[in-house]
Amino acid sequence: MMMKFPPDFVWGAATAAYQIEGAWNEDGKGESIWDRFSHTPGKIANGDTGDVACDHYHRWRDDIALMRQLGLKAYRFSVSWPRLLPTGSGRVNLAGMDFYDRLVDGLLAANIEPYITLHHWDLPQSLYDKGGWINRDNLYHFTDYAALLVRRLGDRIRRWTTFNEPGVIAWAGYLSGEHAPGIRDERRLCRQVGHHLMVAHGLAAQAMRAANPALEVGIVLSQWGVDPASDDPADLAAAANAWDAHETFFLHPLFAGHYHPLSYEVLAQEMPEIRPGDMALIAQKLNFLGINSYSRSVISASRGRLELISGSEYTEMGWEVCAPALRRMLKKISQDYQLPPIYITENGAAFQDVLSPDGKIHDERRLDYLRQHITQVRLAMQDGVDIRGYFVWSMLDNFEWAHGFTKRFGIIHVDYATQKRIIKDSGEWYARLIAANQVE
Repeated sequence: MMMKFPPDFVWGAATAAYQIEGAWNEDGKGESIWDRFSHTPGKIANGDTGDVACDHYHRWRDDIALMRQLGLKAYRFSVSWPRLLPTGSGRVNLAGMDFYDRLVDGLLAANIEPYITLHHWDLPQSLYDKGGWINRDNLYHFTDYAALLVRRLGDRIRRWTTFNEPGVIAWAGYLSGEHAPGIRDERRLCRQVGHHLMVAHGLAAQAMRAANPALEVGIVLSQWGVDPASDDPADLAAAANAWDAHETFFLHPLFAGHYHPLSYEVLAQEMPEIRPGDMALIAQKLNFLGINSYSRSVISASRGRLELISGSEYTEMGWEVCAPALRRMLKKISQDYQLPPIYITENGAAFQDVLSPDGKIHDERRLDYLRQHITQVRLAMQDGVDIRGYFVWSMLDNFEWAHGFTKRFGIIHVDYATQKRIIKDSGEWYARLIAANQVE
C-alpha cells in the first residue's frame, strides 16, 4: 500500500556534535564532559572515544554532498558548546563559530534546511567543575550561549531546539551512570538535574526570542510508548500509572504547567526543589515539539517492566521493534496535551552491517524498521496528530556514547579506519522515499 505524505512534509536526518565531529581539541575547542568521560578508562566499550569519530569537522563538505545525494530536505545537528565557549562562558572561540557559519552556509547552498540543537549532552567540563546542572548559575550560562548563537546564526536558521532528551542527560548521567558525568544512583539529584534543564530551556527560549522574535523554538524529548502486557485490568492500570508517573516528567511541566500528581505519589522524596517562577518559565508556549522514539515499554502488574516479549524482533541495542507503539504513543500525547506541531526528530535502528562483495551494505532489517515506523507516522497523521517532519537517526554511523563504535545506526556506513562513507541500502531506499514523498 502506498501512503503519500503532504507536499510540505520535511524529510531529514539527524546527528549530534560529539558523535560525529571529532577534532576534540582543535582550533581552540574546550573540553566537554564527554571528552573527559571517554578518556576515563573503563567507561566506553573498547576504550573508544569521540576524539576523531566521523571527522565531520574536516569532512563536512563531503557529508553535505552525501545529504544532497540522499535528497534530504533538512539536517538536524547539534552545536558543541565548548567549541564556541571553551569554558562555557566568557571568551568566545571565533574559530568554532566560523565552523558552524560555514556548515550552515553550506547546507543552505545545497538547499537543505538546518535544524539546530543547542545542547546534545556535551556540557563544557569547566561548568561541570562548577556544579554542572545542579548549580543554577550555570542555567544562565546556557542562556547566554543560546542568545550568542542566535545573534550569529538566527538570520539563516529558523527552527531551534534547546535540549536533546533532557531525560537521558539526567537519568543516564546521574542514575545509571553509563553516560557522562557517570554518577550512579543519585535519584533525587537526577530529578533535580531534569528540573534545572527545563528551567534552562525556558530561560533560553525567552532569550532566543528576545534576540530574534522570528525564530521557532522547541525542545526534543525521548518518549517511548507504554503498553500493558495484557488486557487484564491490573496490567492496564499498571501501564497507565507507569506512563503518568515516569513518561510525563517533561511533557506535563511543558504542556500542563506542573508535574503530574502521580509523580509526587510514586517518586515522593525524589521530586525536585521547585523555586517560584520555575513552572511558568518551563511552560511557555513552544512553536514545535521534537519527539525521539525507538521502542516501547511493556508493563505487567505482577512483573513490572518486561525485558523480553515473546516473538518480537530486537535491535543490537536490545530494543524491541514494535512500530505500532509509535502511533499509539503519538496519539496519546496529542490527546492528553495541547501540543504544538510535532517533528519526529530521531527514529532508527542499530543492526550489524556486513560489507558485501559488491561493495554495498544490504541492511534489510534497518530498511524494514524504517519502513514500518514511517508507515506508523503516516497513520498517526491520519488519526489527527499534527506531524510536520521525520528525521532518521542517524545520517552516519557514529560514536554511540557508552557503546563506542560497536553500534551502527547510520543510513550511511562509516569505515572508521579510512573514514570512507558508503550509502547503505536503507539510505538508497530513504532517498527514493523522499523523491516520491510516499512510503510503500
